[in-house]
Amino acid sequence: MRHENMEKANKTIITVVGKDTVGIIAKVCTYLSENQINVLDISQTIVQGYFNMMMIVDMQAATKPFADCATELECLGEEIGVSIKCQREEIFDMMHRI
Repeated sequence: MRHENMEKANKTIITVVGKDTVGIIAKVCTYLSENQINVLDISQTIVQGYFNMMMIVDMQAATKPFADCATELECLGEEIGVSIKCQREEIFDMMHRI
C-alpha cells in the first residue's frame, strides 16, 4: 500500500449533531484521548441551538479497532443526547464525490 493510502486508512471522519449542551466537545475529546486517537482537525458551529461538529482524527495508535470505537462513540452520543457517526476517510470521500 502506498504511503498516501496508508495515511488515509488511519483517518476517520467523526460527525456530531444535536441540541447544544455543555460538555459535548469535552466528552467526545476525552473518549478520543483515552483511546489514543489523535484529533487532526476540528470544526464546530452552533446554529439556532443546534450543535454541529466535524472532526478528522488519526486512528493509527488507537487502542481499539475502528468498529469498536464507532460503536462506543455512537453509544456516547446517545448518553449525551447527540448523534455521533464515524466513517473512514476513503469511504467518506467516495460518498461525497460530485
